[in-house]
Amino acid sequence: DVQLVESGGGSVQPGGSLRLSCLASGLTYDSNCIGWIRQAAGKEREAVAALYTADDNTYYADSVKGRFTISQDYTRNTVYLQMNNLQSEDTAVYYCAAGPYFRGYGGACEGMGYNSWGQGTQVTVSS
Repeated sequence: DVQLVESGGGSVQPGGSLRLSCLASGLTYDSNCIGWIRQAAGKEREAVAALYTADDNTYYADSVKGRFTISQDYTRNTVYLQMNNLQSEDTAVYYCAAGPYFRGYGGACEGMGYNSWGQGTQVTVSS
């Protein structure tokens, strides 16, 4: 079974930074999409960033471009989401998700075509 364990959430002031980690185990395909999905209270889930593990191709939502960076350390089976210049609208529960490669309208790994999800980690941006 695939297991995804997120860590690194917390509270930060506007303009601050956080780095989320997702430790992935049990992935059985050589090429996977691993991404970060967030859900703010009362809002729909939003795919904010994704990475195609075979070639490190990435996808970012317009709302986070230039501020968030997704990366992987395959030696540690870990995917990171570096979040800089955080704003109040970034407050949400952030979920790590993974699954076999899929392609959305916006490109590789765009969307929410995942079949495995982590438990989520809270990110709160507030002054």
